[in-house]
Amino acid sequence: MLIHPQFDPVALSIGPLSVHWYGITYLVAFMLFLALARVRLGHPPYAHWVSKGLWHPQDIDDLMTYGVMGVVLGGRIGYCLFYKPGYYAAHPLEVLYLWQGGMSFHGGMLGVIGALALFAWQRQRPWLQVTDFVAPCVPTGLAAGRVGNFINGELWGRAADPNLPWAMVFPQSGALVPRHPSQIYQFLLEGLLLFAVLWWQARRPQPTGWISGLFLLGYGFMRFVAEYFREPDAHLGLLALGLSMGQWLCVPMMLVGAGMMWWSRVRSARA
Repeated sequence: MLIHPQFDPVALSIGPLSVHWYGITYLVAFMLFLALARVRLGHPPYAHWVSKGLWHPQDIDDLMTYGVMGVVLGGRIGYCLFYKPGYYAAHPLEVLYLWQGGMSFHGGMLGVIGALALFAWQRQRPWLQVTDFVAPCVPTGLAAGRVGNFINGELWGRAADPNLPWAMVFPQSGALVPRHPSQIYQFLLEGLLLFAVLWWQARRPQPTGWISGLFLLGYGFMRFVAEYFREPDAHLGLLALGLSMGQWLCVPMMLVGAGMMWWSRVRSARA
């Protein structure tokens, strides 16, 4: 069995200022988005729209600003509503205590969707055209976030067979039992694999909305699978049908994604 390295969550301290590894992974995620978005702007059909003056390199920086706002606000509010609604209803001011941790991907995703809708409305562009542009640039950021989870030794996996070569003990869990390193599973699945699939498909001509639907379906499916290896939240446990909260939140995500992919193909064929 392996033992979690017990990293110091603080990467750098300068006087009273502490820089946490998790904050660094967020910074890496945003930098990866900027780099990939600039490459994507040279892909069809966006390269054609740039030549027509319909898209601009400055749009990438603006998208980053909108995205950061959506991630932070949506992620925090989503965590409070999905995972601890009773507690935060009784302590509403603690919703603002971001330094205490507690972010939800599904909430962050809804926040980003809302932010992109606002961006599209202000720029008078089709909303799905904007989400199709952004979707392939997101998974590497998710991968960076899972690295942060692993460094912090949080969101550990369920108990594993001690003979599993990569089974790992997480002392933070309070039980010295071998567990699945579920953070690494999610890094590989919803990070690297999802990025490879989306980037490959986005380079091919696709109807509007299809890439966005593929992101929702792909992430939802990969997260659903990974949740079987991830320890459910202690205060929630497993819910109906033996599924975790994360899995139940993925169900509508997969349904909407599949529906969008079907709708985009039908709409394109009729056109």
